[in-house]
Amino acid sequence: MLKLLEKIEFKSKENKMRYIADTKIALDQYLSKKSKNLDFLLKKRFNWMNDFIKDSDVGIEVGSGIGFSKDYIKNKNFKISDISSDKHLDLKRVDAQNTGLMSESLDFVIASNMVHHIPYPMKFFEEMYRILKKDGKLIIFEPYCSILLQLVTIIMKHEGFNFTVNPWDNTNPKSSEKDAWHGNIAVSNLIFDNKEKFEKKLGHCFEIKYEKLTECLIFLNSGGVTSKTFCIPLNNFLIKVIDKIDDLLIKLMPGVFCLGRRLVLKKISR
Repeated sequence: MLKLLEKIEFKSKENKMRYIADTKIALDQYLSKKSKNLDFLLKKRFNWMNDFIKDSDVGIEVGSGIGFSKDYIKNKNFKISDISSDKHLDLKRVDAQNTGLMSESLDFVIASNMVHHIPYPMKFFEEMYRILKKDGKLIIFEPYCSILLQLVTIIMKHEGFNFTVNPWDNTNPKSSEKDAWHGNIAVSNLIFDNKEKFEKKLGHCFEIKYEKLTECLIFLNSGGVTSKTFCIPLNNFLIKVIDKIDDLLIKLMPGVFCLGRRLVLKKISR
């Protein structure tokens, strides 16, 4: 993994993004402005997930935040949850490390941009294993902590990264236990880049059925998903051109340009 620094963290007051973690403002802006840039990004983040979900499946999203997934996941039984108590949520105050849901009750769980916010990732994976049915799917989208994402993080002072933590350890938190919006964007790289280590730690619970690297300029010019920043509004043609450029950049130099990773983990019966 290419690194500019081993770790860097910021205080909330240093963050250069706007409306930090304000789900109400973000949702209001999304509904009122209907940005083509953001809509394309969200379609790209969620539409692919439908390929792994059957109409009859029962599933939830954990750490839903604003709950954009509701507009893109087609399954009629799908519900959104979060650790907050925001009124737009179907299930409130759900901690992804200890959901309180029935064992083996779900066909799929979506975790979009939230694993890097979890203090103890191993507790999360253990809990997902518990609540998923046999052959159930854990559908994940996470940041890919490339050189470009590290640079953007340093400039914008948003969240942070720490490559020195041990993601498999349940004694020391990987992100803040007090602030659910605090994140360590290096976590997914630490978990998924080393397939031998993943197999050793989680191979008895999950197998990786699908993985794809994705997103670069499309994300940077989205204006931000929850927290907001500047973007250049584009028409659909230009957005699609940039998306093709992203594919080329990621293919040529993923460790430099890639900003996101898609994963589907299938539950293995012990």
